[in-house]
Amino acid sequence: MIDEKQLMKLQNGSDIRGTAVAGIADEPVNLTQEAVRCITSGFLDFLTEKNGKPVTELTIAVGHDSRISAPDLKCAVLSAILSRGAKAIDCGLSSTPAMFMSILFDETKADASIMITASHLPYNRNGMKFFTERGGLEASDIKKVLSYAAKNHVPASNEKKAASFDLLSVYASHLRKKICEELSPAPEDKPLAGMHIVIDAGNGSGGFFASKVLALLGAETTGSRYLEPDGMFPNHIPNPENKEAMAAIKEAVLENHADLGLIFDTDVDRMSAVLPTGEEINRNALIAMMAAILAPDYPNATIVTDSVTSDELTCFLENELHLHHHRFKRGYKNVINECIRLNEEGTISPLAIETSGHGALSENHYLDDGAYLAVKLLIAATKAKKEGRTLQSLIEKLAHPLESSEYRLKIKGVEDAKDYAGEVLNAFAARAKESGIKIAEPSYEGVRLIFPQGWALLRMSLHDPNMPLNIESREKGGTDIIAKKVKTLLSDLTSLDLSVL
Repeated sequence: MIDEKQLMKLQNGSDIRGTAVAGIADEPVNLTQEAVRCITSGFLDFLTEKNGKPVTELTIAVGHDSRISAPDLKCAVLSAILSRGAKAIDCGLSSTPAMFMSILFDETKADASIMITASHLPYNRNGMKFFTERGGLEASDIKKVLSYAAKNHVPASNEKKAASFDLLSVYASHLRKKICEELSPAPEDKPLAGMHIVIDAGNGSGGFFASKVLALLGAETTGSRYLEPDGMFPNHIPNPENKEAMAAIKEAVLENHADLGLIFDTDVDRMSAVLPTGEEINRNALIAMMAAILAPDYPNATIVTDSVTSDELTCFLENELHLHHHRFKRGYKNVINECIRLNEEGTISPLAIETSGHGALSENHYLDDGAYLAVKLLIAATKAKKEGRTLQSLIEKLAHPLESSEYRLKIKGVEDAKDYAGEVLNAFAARAKESGIKIAEPSYEGVRLIFPQGWALLRMSLHDPNMPLNIESREKGGTDIIAKKVKTLLSDLTSLDLSVL
């Protein structure tokens, strides 16, 4: 029986994350096959409790990204499902969005699904994401799954085999249909003919987009990079927030004179893009671009973002697109849940999106799906080219801060980091008011201070014992000025490490 405390350490918000491959100093393997079997069995118990369906009547789809530990962990997941008497569908190499869609597709109609992935983390790490028809599990659900897992002991078994299914091909067909609905009712017309699109899949799961979506609709994909799955990630971190990754797709676009470059993370739930000029469409620019694409169909709607978006983005959304900007919390589940809540209350909100590249559309089941965002960009780029416009024209009035910085202030020497962070934020706000510094309201996460040249946001980290401090300035040298003022406000809080300032 695995210790419950050890299992609980594998929780990472609404996912499971752990070390699955030995060989890295100070990173012992904790996501073992035994742990994965127990967690999978715990998920089956969770499903039975939720929907009242006996385990023996459940169908679970299972997929994975390109990590080297995926085959062994998949065997553990399938073994646990089959040993409990449930039906398993082995989807092989897949993407996280495709695994959710396995619940909806007529060809699979799974009751739930499991994606084996650790997103952009190093090769030795792996994890699990869980889906039901309502979407991904919440953090509270993961705790329940792990508590059930601690009560399960599932021995390895190879007596039964799961049925194999090529889910990525069905998912790719679904994406092609979306493109054809907008550009041409007849796929044989090759609606992407004349478009040159380069893809950087980072050796993750996203290479299918070039061969099974773009090429079949007539697009030229010469110059695409790192399409072959390789769980050692030999070329760059498969992460659209990584500078080397963005440099690689930018180089591919410029060298091949492409109309658009698209880059995905390992499991394809995030993306960013590069325009023909080499301009990067990520973070605030990606949010602005997606909002501009959606604005004609959703006038006066609300765009939900995370807390670290720029004031310049707010001005663009509200003054240029005549939309509302709802700056919420960090964490893709947070922004998605807030978007769902607003729509259920009658406030039209078509988009929930983080600066990290996680973006979910109400028209796409509130699923954070990098490939679906890519489809929306691709349709807009194709239409713009046919009309003699550029995709960049959609956001040409978006301004950008001149400087931006992020610091992580470590919390040390306290028993409860979250409680201490709450005390820090209360003191921070009170001292700012005493100093005559304006505080942004409402603030759904942390304390955001408004300065003449920019802003500073101090908040608690979602997972770690530290407090991220984000600063942006419209003036050269402004971030240093703001950082010094913030340091003064926090100077006597001895359990907060201010040395990075």
